[in-house]
Amino acid sequence: MQVFRLHGARDLRQHEEPVPVPGAGESLVRVTAVGICGSDIHWFLEGGIGESRVTQPLVLGHECAGVIASGQRRGERVAIDPGIPCGTCAFCQEGHPNLCAHVYFAGCEADDGALREYIAWPTHGLHPLPEALSDADGAMLEPLGVALFSVELAHLKPGMTVGVFGCGPIGLLVLQVARLAGAARLIATDKLAHRREVARSFGATVFPASDGREGADVLAATGGQGVDVAFEAAGANEAVAAAVTAVRPGGKVILVGIPTEDHTVFNAHTARRKGLTLKLVHRMQHTYPRAIRLVAQGLVDVRSLVTHRFPLAETVQAYALAQRREGLKVIIEP
Repeated sequence: MQVFRLHGARDLRQHEEPVPVPGAGESLVRVTAVGICGSDIHWFLEGGIGESRVTQPLVLGHECAGVIASGQRRGERVAIDPGIPCGTCAFCQEGHPNLCAHVYFAGCEADDGALREYIAWPTHGLHPLPEALSDADGAMLEPLGVALFSVELAHLKPGMTVGVFGCGPIGLLVLQVARLAGAARLIATDKLAHRREVARSFGATVFPASDGREGADVLAATGGQGVDVAFEAAGANEAVAAAVTAVRPGGKVILVGIPTEDHTVFNAHTARRKGLTLKLVHRMQHTYPRAIRLVAQGLVDVRSLVTHRFPLAETVQAYALAQRREGLKVIIEP
C-alpha cells in the first residue's frame, strides 16, 4: 500500500509498505478521507510542535474516515477517533482522556496516523457514519470536536457576545458551535478576506486582523464593553493580544491555536487588571457522537469548509497548498 511519511521538516516521502494486520480488538480500515490540520502544518514545516519532534519517519493524519475492511463490521463507513487513551490512569478515570499521558494519538510523535491506504485501529474508536454524511464530513468531525470542547471550556451562556480571532476551519466551527450554544452576537477577525467572508456567512460581524490592533475595533463594536468570551484560533501572539484587548473585565480567553514559536505572549497588566480567565485547549473529550448528530441534523455545516481535494499520490502538493492558506480545509482521499 502507499504511505507518506514525514522524515523531517518539509520532507514528506512516499513509501510502499505492507497492509497492516489488525491485532486483538482492532479492525482493518481502508482510509477514504484525511484532513490536513493546522497542527499537521506545524509538523510539516517545523518537524514537530514544541518539544515533540520527529524522531523516526512519521505518518501524519488525525482527521480521518474510512471503510472497515475486516471483521463483523466489514463494509461499514466510519469516522476514526484519532485518540486512544489508556483508560486506566488518573486523568482517564477522572473524565479527562485528552490529558492521558499514555494516549496513542494518530500522527503525533511516534504514533503513526492515517496518511496511507489502510490503517489498523481499535474497533471501539470507529464511529459509524450516517448515510447523510460523506467521508470528508467524517474527517471533519475531529476539528468539530475541538470546537465543541473549546466552547465547553468557555461555559458559554445564552445571550453572550463571542469574539473569534482567527477564521480557519477551527475558528469557523467555533463560530457555529457558539451560535448553537446561545451566543447572541458573533464577532470575528482574520487576515484573509475569503475567511472573513465565510465568517460573515455564519452570522459574524467581521474585522480584518492587523497585528493585534483589531482588538480595539472589536472593543469599539461592543460599545467599549468587550466580548464575554474571546476564542483565539490563529496560533499567533497578535491574535492573543487582540483577544485580551477585546474581552470584557472578568471575561474568558480560550486559546485554541498552536503558536509557531511555542511561546504565548500578551499584556499581563491588561489581563491582570481585567481579572481574565485564560484556558488552553488540548484536543477534545468524548465529542464524536454529538458531532455526528450536529452534522447529520444540519445544525453545523462542515461540508462547505472543504475547499480542496487531492489523491494520496499528490500529498506533497496538498501540503504545499495548505501551508499557503489559500482555501479552508484540504482533504486527501486515498
